Amino acid sequence: MKSINPYTNELLFEHHEDSAEKIHQVIEKSHQAFLSWRKTGFEERAKKIMKVAQFIEKEKNEFAKIMTLEMGKPISQSISEIEKCAWVCEYYAENAEKFLEPKSIETDAQKSYIRYDALGVILGIMPWNYPFWQVFRFAIPTLMAGNTVLLKHASNVMQSSKNIAKAFEYAGLGEIFQALIISSEKIEKIIKNPRIKGVSLTGSKPAGSAIAKIAGEEIKPSLLELGGSNALVVFEDCNWDSTLETIVNARFQNTGQSCIAGKRLLIEESIFDSFLKALKIKIENLKSGDPLNSETYIGTLAREDLAEDLEKQMKKSVEMGAEILIGGKRNAAYFEPTLLTNVTTEMPVFQEETFGPLLIAVPFKNENEAIDLVNASNFGLGCSLFTQNLDRAERMISELNEGAVFINELVKSDPRLPFGGVGISGYGRELSEDGILSFVNKKTVFLKA
Repeated sequence: MKSINPYTNELLFEHHEDSAEKIHQVIEKSHQAFLSWRKTGFEERAKKIMKVAQFIEKEKNEFAKIMTLEMGKPISQSISEIEKCAWVCEYYAENAEKFLEPKSIETDAQKSYIRYDALGVILGIMPWNYPFWQVFRFAIPTLMAGNTVLLKHASNVMQSSKNIAKAFEYAGLGEIFQALIISSEKIEKIIKNPRIKGVSLTGSKPAGSAIAKIAGEEIKPSLLELGGSNALVVFEDCNWDSTLETIVNARFQNTGQSCIAGKRLLIEESIFDSFLKALKIKIENLKSGDPLNSETYIGTLAREDLAEDLEKQMKKSVEMGAEILIGGKRNAAYFEPTLLTNVTTEMPVFQEETFGPLLIAVPFKNENEAIDLVNASNFGLGCSLFTQNLDRAERMISELNEGAVFINELVKSDPRLPFGGVGISGYGRELSEDGILSFVNKKTVFLKA
């Protein structure tokens, strides 16, 4: 396995894939570690998880540099990502015990309640676009619940995977959390191993379908966080300055490589042209360049084939009548920040997930048409509404087929809030109290004297 710098095309690291024997040993170690880890108290778990947070904070500049080299994320955003991982450690260290307190239920028994017991070894299959955050938002609540974790990371960020494992090893959790160096071909056999008690995947719809099928056949719980095509709905009464700033961040941070990026910009017809004119200026001012430069906002896509796929979606849509207002050019893995207009709902850039710095703009006449356009997608991860009429915004919420609705803000993951989608965006929830309950046995206890 190779890690290649998408900005320079330089070979960074080579990794030897784990053998079948090594995989078996790792799974067995994880199971044996679970038998003792599940008996630890929350105070002990919290102390160790906080040591993980302290380690990544201490090493954040070096870890962020490796992340940037491996997948092209601008360095300032890589540092912020690691800081957010420390936050999720702190959040669950503080709140896990409260979330997992037994829940008393009044019945005709002397005592009846629900307790939450860990399941065992949980496999996490994680993507390259947020190499640290995606892992931490899955692993930390899973570990605090008393499970152990095996990580299968994306092949192009295996050095970041090893760095994450270093943090857990430093905290004395080297067998509680282990990283596998394997290709996707070996995943099915691992899920079928009786020691594996559940699987969480963040990735594409095809990957999600494959994992869900295997887990379903084995009757094992799965959690899928898949793609998105989030809408950004702009009403004429929005706060222009903050809305423009938020839209740029929603679409173009991480060079647009985010499941929850705002990909479909829906603008009220009365301000369509003037709003796009102001947005075009904002996009033109985004600084592209070397991802290691702290002033760079737009780096490269993680691989050249990803940029090629985005280009194909754009060109097909242009053939169908879309117009390029700004951008549209590609150079190897670099794709210019791009804005398309004259887009219809049948075009690839509307129907498919566009994983890169490409934004489409579509006008709407009224609230009902805006709702229809938001829902004219099989994805359902989240959407944003920009308006000063909060009554209208809240009225719309129940009509939107989304896992999250953010008003006057971009959709983002926050340890305090459940995160996940509907439709082909997946099922289950990560983060908050919901996330820590994803891989536990909700055990009913009925005690009669």
